[in-house]
Amino acid sequence: MNFRKLKQKKQTNKPRKVNILYARYPDRIKALITDIFMIYMPIMFFITYIVLSGKDALQSSNEAPLIATSLYGVIYAIFLSKTGQTPGKKAYNIKIVDYKSQENLSFIMALLRFIVFLFSATTIVGLFIPFFRKDNKALHDLICGTIEIKT
Repeated sequence: MNFRKLKQKKQTNKPRKVNILYARYPDRIKALITDIFMIYMPIMFFITYIVLSGKDALQSSNEAPLIATSLYGVIYAIFLSKTGQTPGKKAYNIKIVDYKSQENLSFIMALLRFIVFLFSATTIVGLFIPFFRKDNKALHDLICGTIEIKT
């Protein structure tokens, strides 16, 4: 084989660059608010008025918010592991995938991402990181190796 054919063969075997369209941060925030109203609020309503005797019992309980947040985290992780989207993310055409493979997250990784998100949100600093990055990754995305893309 001569040099030209080898060179052409190398050029055709190069992996193509895939253009990734990162999700806008305002859309991500809107999707989170939508998820809170569609998933978390019904859980809190159920715990408050079905399990407990009302808002006074909820306010005096330390376990009820923890149980509601844990249940929300499990439901969130199930959505992400199955489709890569929660109802809010689907409404804004956003999908959460692994940064390297561009595939859906495993259940454990999705649950870990939710837990890291809780810590990131409590420090507030983790939520401002996307304003300084081109890829709009927040602290929990950086730690878990995920990315939110437009579909």
